[in-house]
Amino acid sequence: MNIQGQAALVTGGGSGLGEATARELARLGAQVAVLDLNLENAQRVAAEIGGVACPCDVSNPESMQAAIDAAAAAHGPARILMQIAGIGSAKRVVGKDGNAAPLEDFARVINVNLIGTYNAARLFAAACAKLDPLEDGERGVMVLTASVAAFDGQVGQQAYSASKAGVVGMTLPMARDLAQHGIRVCTIAPGLFLTPLMKTLPEPVQASLAASIPFPPRLGKPEEFAQLAAHIVSNGHLNGETIRLDGALRMAPR
Repeated sequence: MNIQGQAALVTGGGSGLGEATARELARLGAQVAVLDLNLENAQRVAAEIGGVACPCDVSNPESMQAAIDAAAAAHGPARILMQIAGIGSAKRVVGKDGNAAPLEDFARVINVNLIGTYNAARLFAAACAKLDPLEDGERGVMVLTASVAAFDGQVGQQAYSASKAGVVGMTLPMARDLAQHGIRVCTIAPGLFLTPLMKTLPEPVQASLAASIPFPPRLGKPEEFAQLAAHIVSNGHLNGETIRLDGALRMAPR
């Protein structure tokens, strides 16, 4: 799909990987709706790229639908979804106090990262399936976001790893399901990236993490994630695949 002139939705677009992706799509000529729980961040990014900001909780059906509708009112129906919104978690199954981890902590991460991703995908797909087909019968593309933790999660990452493994697990069946509607589905599984959250860590910690990456031995740049996301949109034969973007990193147990 040619990105130029297409309407795009970017969840989590107010910061980090989402912000970089919103900026890259805008640079390539897309009309970008920046969806984020933090409306102030979304408005900042949207103002700088000439897009529109929409408050959005991906795990809430009404909130997600309202954001899709608001974006469509501004730019027309979207053919591109970048589902990047998500949260992290670190909680051992049995804590130092000997007590089991609170179940609600696990459920919260699953609800945002996995159910939220499916919620965004299903609502986008339903609207996209009604559009006229483009070249090759294509109607839309969605790029989901997993993590290398889906494959080699570390100690304490049970909830996060499970949520991201779920995203990986539904990528192929969703691509097969939506093939009849001409909608492609791919997932990116990023490794260690220099996001705002990473920047809050002390410099020596950042350096240590960067050194664990085989090559290049540095943290990933959000722009590199954005470039891959945009390439998936433009490469019509990419479908049903999860792509690791990690510099050959394999996470250690801890």
